[in-house]
Amino acid sequence: MNAASVLPPRYFNFAPFRGAAGHGALALMYHQLLRPRRDSPLRGLCVAPELFRRQLAELRAAGLTAVSPADAYAEKANSRVVITFDDGFANVLTGAVGTLRENNFTAINYLVADRLGKTNDWDAPLGEPPAPLMDVAQVRDWLAACQSIGAHTLTHPHLTRIPLAQARAEIFDAKKKLEDQFGVAIEHFCYPYGGFNETIRGFVIEAGYRTACGTAPGIVNADADRFSFPRFLASHRRPGAAAWLPFVPARWL
Repeated sequence: MNAASVLPPRYFNFAPFRGAAGHGALALMYHQLLRPRRDSPLRGLCVAPELFRRQLAELRAAGLTAVSPADAYAEKANSRVVITFDDGFANVLTGAVGTLRENNFTAINYLVADRLGKTNDWDAPLGEPPAPLMDVAQVRDWLAACQSIGAHTLTHPHLTRIPLAQARAEIFDAKKKLEDQFGVAIEHFCYPYGGFNETIRGFVIEAGYRTACGTAPGIVNADADRFSFPRFLASHRRPGAAAWLPFVPARWL
C-alpha cells in the first residue's frame, strides 16, 4: 500500500487513516507542543497541548497501542502508533507527559546532544523566535516518566551539506554522548531536516542504531526500510488543498 499517495500528507485526526491502520503502524512526528503563533515562520511545526490531548485520546479510542520505532516493523504491527518528537523542546516535557500517561502511551524524543538546555538556534535564520530545549535534568524527568530518547545529531546540521568526517562525528558522537549522560541505550536516530543519502545512511548503520527516521510520510510495515522510517507530520489544523502540495512552506499552513 502506498500510503503517501492515498492519505493526507499531514495528520490532524484519525478518520482518514482508519483503513490504513490495518496495513501497518502509523508514525506521527511532533516538534513543539505550543499554540501556534501567527507570526511564527514555522507555526506548522507547533501543535497546541489541547489538540495533542485530543489526538491521543482519539488514537486510544481507536484501539491503537503505542510502540517503539523498532516494534513498528513487527510482522503484525497493525493497530500500532509510534509517537515521535524532534529536537527535545522543553514544552514537550510539560505538555506531553501527562497526556501520554493518561492514554497509556509512550513516545520517543530525538535530542540534539550538544544543545541540551539551550535553544533551537538552527531555526534562527528563518526568523523563528528561540524556544528552550530540555536540559539534562528535564531529560531525566522525561526518562523517569517511562518515555524514551533517541539521537538527532550533536548540533542539528544538514548532514548532506557538511564534510563527511563531520557528518560521521555528528552521528556517532551524539549516540555516545547521550548514552554516557543518561545511562540508556540510544538505538534510534532522526535525520535533521529529513535529509540523508546512502553514505549518511551507512554511517547510521555503522554507529549501531536500529532505526532512523526522516520526514517522508508513509505507513510502516515489515517490508519498510528501517533507516528511512516514514512519519506523518502532526498538524495544528485540518489539511486543506494547499497541504497536499509538497512545496508549500510550513508557514503558509
